[in-house]
Amino acid sequence: MNRRDFLAFGAATALGARAASAQHGGHGGGLQPAAPSPEPYARLQGGGTMGHLMPDQEAQRVTDSPAPPGPPGHWVPRAALPLPRSEMAWATAWQNRMHIVGGYGEGRVDRAYHHVYDPDGDRWFNAAPLPRGANHVAVCADAGRVYALGGFIEQNRNPDHNAYAYEVAGDRWVPIAPLPRPRGAAAAVALGGRIHLIGGASAPTMERASVGWHEAYDPQADRWTTLKALPGARDHVGCVAHEGRIHVIGGRFNTFEYNTDLHHVYFPARDTWALRSPLPTARSGHGLVVYRGRFFAMGGEAGVIEGGRITQAKVFGQMESYDPAADTWQHHAPMPTPRHAVGAALLGDRIHVAGGGAVTGGAVQSAVHEAFTLG
Repeated sequence: MNRRDFLAFGAATALGARAASAQHGGHGGGLQPAAPSPEPYARLQGGGTMGHLMPDQEAQRVTDSPAPPGPPGHWVPRAALPLPRSEMAWATAWQNRMHIVGGYGEGRVDRAYHHVYDPDGDRWFNAAPLPRGANHVAVCADAGRVYALGGFIEQNRNPDHNAYAYEVAGDRWVPIAPLPRPRGAAAAVALGGRIHLIGGASAPTMERASVGWHEAYDPQADRWTTLKALPGARDHVGCVAHEGRIHVIGGRFNTFEYNTDLHHVYFPARDTWALRSPLPTARSGHGLVVYRGRFFAMGGEAGVIEGGRITQAKVFGQMESYDPAADTWQHHAPMPTPRHAVGAALLGDRIHVAGGGAVTGGAVQSAVHEAFTLG
């Protein structure tokens, strides 16, 4: 390639990158304000926003918990997401701002969206989009970076090995060492300067079988290390780090037909796992957030697939919390709008839960944003 062709190629590449960035609402040169969505829901197939759910869709909502009652707390509405979306698979927070990355939206399943919420002013921003759109991307934040790991390229299948780090100060993504083994719907958590990636689902594409893989990324060496696998391979789990340990709670074996209440804790010094008190409501696609020393689990889904159709569909609104000192659970006020595959993060003294699927599966996305506090 001669110099003239090289310069022309470079200019075309830059223009293409800017066009792709603008298409997904990010600019890579600073956060851009984003207005809340005027409609709470949207359809994946056929497109179009929805002002409300149909009665049969609302009938999927379940909020009863078998756990003993705790302080109820209360929920308040917050600014809706800029557009209805789901299956981004979780969220993370850095410097008291929530980051929600990738997912389904506007009729596609491989979006590169990156929305950032600032509770000061109750407002949303568009940030630099993912370099490659995907759903069920595992995210966590540490040391000024937001990590986005793996995901699915097709609808809840076809796992990806790409890994990126978003530099918050510069509003830009940089590639990091790819995943040793591609997967989506895994759990990412930061602990001790490393990023742990646990569980998820992988190939073959049509089976999207659950895995128990556990690998840790070292940002200084840009390298992955294999650690002891999660007992009971599963995906769509809740995962948090607390007091030097990692808790993996709930999830599914391959599909939401086989949800589990399993609760494992990982001890890094011994590279081993142990069982803890199970999640009162077996579910998958739920949020899990550490708040006031307890682990709060909210949302999720379940159902039975018969002849390619979902029956016995359930979208959970239960808010259940775990006390790691007593190894016990209790329940609190349920979500006003039950959802699964939500973006959930702690900002200040509130748990913010944004977006997610309003019905079992990926048919309906939501822009709903509600926040919980014990007051």
